[in-house]
Amino acid sequence: MGVTQRDPIAIVGLGCRFAGGVESPASFWRLLAAGRDAVAPIPAGRWDHARWHAEDAGVPGRTTQAEGGFLPAIDGFDAPFFGIAPREAVQMDPQQRLALEVAWEALENAGIVPASLQGRPVGVYLGLYNDNYGMIGRGAPDPSVIDGWSASGTHTSVAPGRIAFQLGLTGPAMAVDTACSSSLTAVHLAVQALRAGECTMALAGGVHLILSPVGLVASSRLGAASRSGRCRAFDAGADGFVHGEGCGVLVLRPLADAEAAGDRVLAVIRGSAVNQDGRSAGLTAPNGPAQEAVIRAALANAGLGPEAVDVVEAHGTGTALGDPIEMHALASVFGGRTRELLVGSVKTNIGHAEAAAGVAGLVKAVLMLRHQAVPPTLHFERLNPHIDLGGVPVSVPTALVERDLRVVGVSSFGFSGTNAHVVLERAETARAVPLAVAPPVAAEAPVAAAPPVAAAPPVAAAPPVSWPGLSRPPTTLPHEAPSVVDGRPSPAMTRGGTGTAAVPSRGGTDTAPGTAPAPPPPQGAPAPGTATRPVHALPLSARDPAALEALVAAWSETLADPSADFAALCHTAGAGRARFAHRLAIVAPDAGAART
Repeated sequence: MGVTQRDPIAIVGLGCRFAGGVESPASFWRLLAAGRDAVAPIPAGRWDHARWHAEDAGVPGRTTQAEGGFLPAIDGFDAPFFGIAPREAVQMDPQQRLALEVAWEALENAGIVPASLQGRPVGVYLGLYNDNYGMIGRGAPDPSVIDGWSASGTHTSVAPGRIAFQLGLTGPAMAVDTACSSSLTAVHLAVQALRAGECTMALAGGVHLILSPVGLVASSRLGAASRSGRCRAFDAGADGFVHGEGCGVLVLRPLADAEAAGDRVLAVIRGSAVNQDGRSAGLTAPNGPAQEAVIRAALANAGLGPEAVDVVEAHGTGTALGDPIEMHALASVFGGRTRELLVGSVKTNIGHAEAAAGVAGLVKAVLMLRHQAVPPTLHFERLNPHIDLGGVPVSVPTALVERDLRVVGVSSFGFSGTNAHVVLERAETARAVPLAVAPPVAAEAPVAAAPPVAAAPPVAAAPPVSWPGLSRPPTTLPHEAPSVVDGRPSPAMTRGGTGTAAVPSRGGTDTAPGTAPAPPPPQGAPAPGTATRPVHALPLSARDPAALEALVAAWSETLADPSADFAALCHTAGAGRARFAHRLAIVAPDAGAART
């Protein structure tokens, strides 16, 4: 069906990893709602930070920062899961590995079998710019380690290209570098491509990892780094930002297509815009009028006025120069309203994730709309005295605020001058739809029940590979049970995989590829035959017995939730997951019986 330049775009799936143990949208919301601070000391395995740290900001070649929002175990990667040879995996920038994993998780969150997208015009738009994997011995600095995979392993353009290759996607695939606005700009480009008909679905987001202390030194020398080690957005004590890491990927498609397919719609992108600072006070200095302009343009693209916005998830780095400029721009755009506008910044929780900062704010905005609540902005005590709101009712929440939310704006500004803003709207039917479920594959044979997984023989560990500059060998992907959103389980983010298809492999050792599910029933309708079934079958599968055992444990925890919709979960597990060789089927009338 035809799509116009202003048609809404549905977000049907999310995947994310952020500091504080965040491995899914559900765990991200728990961190945000609880007001947790995920900033912690720099992991010992990254580098010898004592050689790079100094209390005096004037010491050349040193950083004043000793903490950040770091991810754990970034050396862990299940290369065989994706059919990647160990030698190639060693040369892959961990950002490529992380983005590939999170893209898979986002599709599972959407209830989409990855192999069903093969050969389809699905786009990949990924914000990233760090290429410092080469600084720790991979790539050019040490010629002795250069091999046939060095170029593809470290080139930023390969990160989205690898996702497209692994999944067989034929739409546009591009890396986007606009500094700290990279991922939100990538989302904007994906929205534009969907509206222009360049692709029918898109994976969009960003990734950022810190593999070298050089960036920390640079931000300290620039005077942008926080001496206190925290982003204190809009607070009188703000003294700069603290670095962070992360990855977020959204699954996007035109809203009309999502509704026709029966997808669970998490939120709707009503409008977006990107612009440039132009000639500002300095190359890296923010430009207030440009920020105003990009917000107004995004609202115009959405067909909404400023009074429609309930919350703005701000860029909010906590810098002495940036915070007042951003708040004054917001006051100008939203002046004249009588209704309170809440303004927050996720950087106070997880640090400044740079290329992934915009998508972090966007995922937070989706979760706010889903949960109808605004999380606290941390470290805020008193408004920066250089901020004059001129009577505009803007508030920074310091506790979880439950509110009827319809529209949230998200800002992200790059120090190169590129500004982006996205306008999200609540999915009106989201609370009434249990899951993005599809009917069972008609030709699929039933899966026979298996003995308890605990009795399965142990799997021999794969030989470790060396990760230069990192502390330990890769591990298999952990497993997470289906998250619960709005009191309902979402499609599982089980990284071991369950369902109907496998990832294409370069080595030719795949299980048979699955087929795409048939068209689903209308939103809110039960899957055919599920309403009156006396029992349901929960099919689980993984690459090896150990992964299957971990998957069963994760499902057991999910099924203990009283709100678990057992029929819907069984259906999604059967029709919306990739199928692997080691399988188990649990047949039971309800969740309680399934756990026993």
